[in-house]
Amino acid sequence: MEEETNQTPQKAHIRDLPRNVWAVGFTSFFMDVSSEMVINILPLFLANVLGVQTAVIGLIEGIAETTASVLKLFSGWLSDKLGGRKWLAVLGYGLSALAKPFFYIANSWGLVAGVRWADRIGKGIRTAPRDALVADSVTKETRGLAFGFHRAMDTAGAMIGIAIAALVIWLGQKNSLDLSQKSFQTIVLISLLPAVLAVLSLMIGAKDVAVEKKRDLPKFSLRSMGKPYIVFLIIVSIFTLGNSSDAFLTLRAQNLGISVLGILIMLVMFNLIYTLISTPAGSLSDRIGRHRLIIGGWLVYAVIYFGFALASKGWQIWLLYVVYGLYYGMAYGTANAMVADLVPDDLRGTAYGTYNAVIGLLAFPASLIAGILWQGVGSWGGLGASAPFYFGGALALIAALLMAFWMPKVQNQ
Repeated sequence: MEEETNQTPQKAHIRDLPRNVWAVGFTSFFMDVSSEMVINILPLFLANVLGVQTAVIGLIEGIAETTASVLKLFSGWLSDKLGGRKWLAVLGYGLSALAKPFFYIANSWGLVAGVRWADRIGKGIRTAPRDALVADSVTKETRGLAFGFHRAMDTAGAMIGIAIAALVIWLGQKNSLDLSQKSFQTIVLISLLPAVLAVLSLMIGAKDVAVEKKRDLPKFSLRSMGKPYIVFLIIVSIFTLGNSSDAFLTLRAQNLGISVLGILIMLVMFNLIYTLISTPAGSLSDRIGRHRLIIGGWLVYAVIYFGFALASKGWQIWLLYVVYGLYYGMAYGTANAMVADLVPDDLRGTAYGTYNAVIGLLAFPASLIAGILWQGVGSWGGLGASAPFYFGGALALIAALLMAFWMPKVQNQ
């Protein structure tokens, strides 16, 4: 296990990152161009075109992420067993690319859920091996930079994908409050090319890094990955239980009168902030410690969620969602880098699989709780659509306090 020291390493530069990090970065860039132009308007398609209730949308999102969870754990374990990451990741990206066209013919929430499930199988297969490949390819001194750069590339792709979707919406339906089926289908067709480019980028650009191959079937054991890793998982789990699907943020924006085009422009600006923050935040975590960036990101998250709960005007939601990019830029890639800090090198695949599986499994109750709070409990308590955001903000504060006071004690034992 690697521990942080009090010394401040010299600042590394993007040009120092190896070929694998660039290949994975471009793969994530192209896949997010493809995915984000569709996924961000999917809840609007379900609500506006198919007439699906928020509780069902929460159920779909929860099942989609839960479907991937076991596969994330298994694929990470398998990459440790095989001593290779690349081709598992290629397989996962390929399956997601093959699933995309079926959104075009989706005409019921059941079919949408099925396609989303297939796409998440691909994500479940690729996520842990991909993250382990990045961690294998860099030193501890550049790990935060590498994961920050990866998140920046991923988010830049999302920004471009959403901008393309916004252009389609503007050309097809201007400032209409509701999404049309024709606009959705056009966006799905456009998304197919970058999905193919994502798969090709990883196939051609990446190479496996030699790691010690597990000759015996490694048994899954949290204890073997160390107490700091276990504590980190517990804290992340508390945060994740309040981190429902961002689909609810999109629906909250529409709830306060923001048009489909306005929502997409809002998402572009959110991803711009996320992109600009990710790389310098990751590099900063290499020098001052991961937990400080994560705590800061979670505090930003809490403020944003309380803001969503209290907002009464569309422009307030628009501004809050843009600033929401600070949380992702500060905490998301940094948390991925911290996983590699806490476990032995030969268990990285299993560790990333476990980490992503826990997040995925908790996505189901998180989204389901948010849907129920919005539609049921929130209405009974007079909170309405504000209820899930109060809940998420409160859990983020608790997680930040635990990361500030519990995690350092465990790491220093």
